[in-house]
Amino acid sequence: MRWPVILYALAAAVLVGASAFELSRDDTADLSISINVIAPPGATPVPAPTTSPLAPVPAAGPGLAVGITEFNPNLVAADTPAPEPWEQARQAIGALDPTFFRLVIDWHHLQATAEAPADLNKPETGCMREVQPCLGWAGVRQQLAALASRQKEDPDRWQTLVVLTGTPEWAAAPPSGCEREKATVRARAPRPETLPAYRQLVLDVLTVAREEGATLRFWSPWNEPNLPPFVSPQRAECDPASPSLAPGVYTELAKTLTSALDEAPGEQQLVIGETAGLLKDTKLVTSVGEFIRGLPEELVCSSTVYSQHAYIGGRDPVEQAATALAARGCPEPHTIWITETGVGPAPEEYSAVPDPAAAGCRDLHERLVQWWNDPRVTVAFQYTVREDDKFPVGLFSTDLTETRPALREWQAWGGARPATAPPPADACGT
Repeated sequence: MRWPVILYALAAAVLVGASAFELSRDDTADLSISINVIAPPGATPVPAPTTSPLAPVPAAGPGLAVGITEFNPNLVAADTPAPEPWEQARQAIGALDPTFFRLVIDWHHLQATAEAPADLNKPETGCMREVQPCLGWAGVRQQLAALASRQKEDPDRWQTLVVLTGTPEWAAAPPSGCEREKATVRARAPRPETLPAYRQLVLDVLTVAREEGATLRFWSPWNEPNLPPFVSPQRAECDPASPSLAPGVYTELAKTLTSALDEAPGEQQLVIGETAGLLKDTKLVTSVGEFIRGLPEELVCSSTVYSQHAYIGGRDPVEQAATALAARGCPEPHTIWITETGVGPAPEEYSAVPDPAAAGCRDLHERLVQWWNDPRVTVAFQYTVREDDKFPVGLFSTDLTETRPALREWQAWGGARPATAPPPADACGT
């Protein structure tokens, strides 16, 4: 996984939203460079993992594997029933039985100061902001333990993509460039001297995963780097013609992540992208195509998987992403994972969907069939199971009293159904 160390000039920003894993979509908590990163003295060693064959990465061609994002491990655990109304959601996830799982690690939330390491046992309330019910958990450690319980049932399922995000206040660069009025410190890039802490977070998560028996195979440097709530500023000047700063910020994060994964035992793979489905450049955002064109060739070609977000109701960003990737001329072509999708009234600021409320479950079904038929797209991840009240595209209502029609659709695509089997019939109902 090594690629040459090259000096890149950069600037910019980053951030993920959400308090205590109560989702990264709250605008009150916005979402996001060092060269030759060296492990700090006293870095935590990572225990050697047991070795077992890994399932192959889905190959290009007709087919579509299913993945999900979910924050609360009480809904994920295979071996621990949850109290109602949580248990119905846990059972539903078990029936869906996804091939892939997406775990978001919020650096800002976990490491309050530079002096103390990230707290991977930090207690969580399990509320959704002020919306009940609440069912707490013991931090990232419990998330990994729940994941391990699923992976033990079938090592080829619940394969995990870890996505990092959220700059701690103590690590953030000062304001600069063309920032929106809502920009917060969490949206700004880590200063170069703080990147070793990001690196150590990766190693610490791998250590706890090993202790809990979870396998974390796939890693992505940052969430939605082409969107200002996650990387700010996107440009030095408030002009769409001003070159995007996001690829430079992302490149340094990716180099640091790669350094950590190279050091750690086991087989970890870099996944690049996690871009929001933005198809037009503005002074505040970077299109998918411009972002890919701005990355160094060494980084683009270091992974054969590009992850892309695409909410239902907007234009499909796959063509723009695939065209930009193909233009880079990498020795191996990329497959595309849709690592966030869903249907519902998602805010346009985050979903890039002009009228998401107009889309319904059948639109989701049609898009999943379209991706099944597109040989470049191999996985689609639902975001999320329990609905974020400020980003309502989940499978259960925030209070867990209602199921969405999309739940039946995802269950039809998941479970024991092989990814290459013909698309299931529309399961949305009336």
